[in-house]
Amino acid sequence: MVDAGNNGKDLIVFEGVCKTYPMGELEVRALRDVDLSIKKGELIVILGPSGSGKTTLLNLIGGMDTVTGGKLTVNGQDISHLDSKGLTDYRRTQIGFIFQFFNLIPTLTALENVEFALELVENDTHDQSMRALEMVGLADRADHFPSQLSGGEQQRVAIARAIVKEPPILLCDEPTGELDFETGKNVLKVMQRINREEEQTIILVTHNSAIAEMSDRTVRLHSGEVAEISRVEKPKDAEELVW
Repeated sequence: MVDAGNNGKDLIVFEGVCKTYPMGELEVRALRDVDLSIKKGELIVILGPSGSGKTTLLNLIGGMDTVTGGKLTVNGQDISHLDSKGLTDYRRTQIGFIFQFFNLIPTLTALENVEFALELVENDTHDQSMRALEMVGLADRADHFPSQLSGGEQQRVAIARAIVKEPPILLCDEPTGELDFETGKNVLKVMQRINREEEQTIILVTHNSAIAEMSDRTVRLHSGEVAEISRVEKPKDAEELVW
């Protein structure tokens, strides 16, 4: 049975999804018969030890990889077996990525880094990029280069770059992994505000179980299987988190 999540529209649906990788003569099964549904506007935290399948799950949703078996539907589109062009178009319109490492281009300013994400799809990038920087509280740092920004500011630029195309889904892989506690909490505050105000669906992979307290639901993976799905009855504000 597919987990139903909140009442509302299913945005992402896994149906018996498996993912295996060849390792010489052997096959490693990264995901096993995953059934999971995620609603529009949810903030989902994915927990699990290394090797449990967290990043594989994120990569499948993000169109960075394709399923071996089963079916994966996103926003009504079956993305299970899209070709390369189809996956590129899907990523461009549906997905924003936020990683542990900021991956900013060092020779571009904060504004130019954000504009770069729009150049393939927009003609006028300045106003939209400035709005994204304003949303993460960095409009006054638009002309600064990454080397002139703190780690937390760089991650907020990375968030602005991810949201500037207004994708319905944000995928976050250990977004606070390189940040200290206070800086990480500030980054989570920005993400929570985006989730609540812009109604963007956020799926956040982390080793930090305390972050699950700000989610709508927590999905725990173990050995490639969904071990537990739990609802957070009263999600905490990011400001309240302690770890």
